[in-house]
Amino acid sequence: MRDSKAFVYFICCVSAMGGLLFGYDWVVIGGAKPFYELYFGIGDSPLMQGVAMTTALVGCLVGAMVAGAAADRWGRKPLLMVSAVLFTVSAIGTGLFDDFTLFNISRFVGGVGIGVASALAPMYIAEVSPTEIRGRMVSLNQMTIVLGILGAQIVNMLLARDTTVAESQAWNVEWGWRWMFWAETLPAALFLVMSFFIPESPVYLKLKAATGSQHKGQEAGLKELMQSRYSRVLILGLVIAVFQQWCGTNVIFNYAQEIFVGAGFDVDGMFINIVITGIANVLFTIVALYTIERWGRRTLILIGAGGLGLIYLTLGTCYFFEVKGVMMVALVVAAISVYAMTLGPVTWTLLAEIFPNRVRGIAMATCTFALWVGCCTLTFSFPSMNAALGSSGTFWIYSGICICAFMFLFRNCPETKGKSLEELEKELTNA
Repeated sequence: MRDSKAFVYFICCVSAMGGLLFGYDWVVIGGAKPFYELYFGIGDSPLMQGVAMTTALVGCLVGAMVAGAAADRWGRKPLLMVSAVLFTVSAIGTGLFDDFTLFNISRFVGGVGIGVASALAPMYIAEVSPTEIRGRMVSLNQMTIVLGILGAQIVNMLLARDTTVAESQAWNVEWGWRWMFWAETLPAALFLVMSFFIPESPVYLKLKAATGSQHKGQEAGLKELMQSRYSRVLILGLVIAVFQQWCGTNVIFNYAQEIFVGAGFDVDGMFINIVITGIANVLFTIVALYTIERWGRRTLILIGAGGLGLIYLTLGTCYFFEVKGVMMVALVVAAISVYAMTLGPVTWTLLAEIFPNRVRGIAMATCTFALWVGCCTLTFSFPSMNAALGSSGTFWIYSGICICAFMFLFRNCPETKGKSLEELEKELTNA
């Protein structure tokens, strides 16, 4: 059974559950935000609002930073199990505590889990998957991320009672936001149980067998990664990772309230539109599962960069001329759709493929750390940019970033489709 394709699908799906929790934990706070802010009395404090929104992101940085070295020393499987424990603890604690400091500590713990899972899940899947289906298998991780996002959006919508009724609003503020976080406990516990049934990565086992016990503890570190022979692939990986965040699409998830209210929708309309974007996210990630092995990674990432550049240019122009309603929703859905079938899955696939076996752990951790730095700076900068430049100027800047990235990737991004990890190592590592 261990050699069968069914078993490969099983272990990839289990590993990808880290992506499901990643997506849920990352997005659930957006729906809970209007209610916990009232509960903790931070509705008039932009600083405290920013703290609540970013403590998980700081945790992501920490998790990504330690994931690579820890996975190279103790293996991929134990770290995936650790991330499952962190998700479970965070889900319970975030909804349980009445103290704002403890609330943020719980969010930080969940962020560490996200950082670990986001670095390890795609790497593990790439290492256990056959070459001919590796792209599709790694894309499963993105599929579960968007399912987690959609799950969080649906849970938020179902739990948020009618905001026009005083009793319902009181329930939202006292209990609704808690259950939004608690709902994550079930999939987190399932991930922990199922992770006991997956094997260790064969690439990790081969590396440990090759180094031998006399070299225990001498895993590849940053010093080795910084060698000139890895410079080309490291720069490419860092650019791809940061661009996935700075393309701007993720502000739609984190600041959906501001974006849709700015487009003329009330709170109830906002929740409905958020679910619409979540459905589009899932549908076009399914499209990516079928196109990533047919069209290739390079083609898809170029479509993503160029397509988002044009959409954001149009979206910024519509904000400038104060266009409202369905047209704005259509553009937002178009942006999510393009991202979902290109930059979303392709980024994780390329990062899991382009690095040599010897440094893949530390390289994935480094690029994932850079990705979360990009996410943090994007999250921090959007409110200030939006206030200073307006929505039009903000999306025009994102359009410019996408166009610049298109030119860089057109020149430097290779095609990895159909090539073994060993072939890619020879092709991309400087002699």
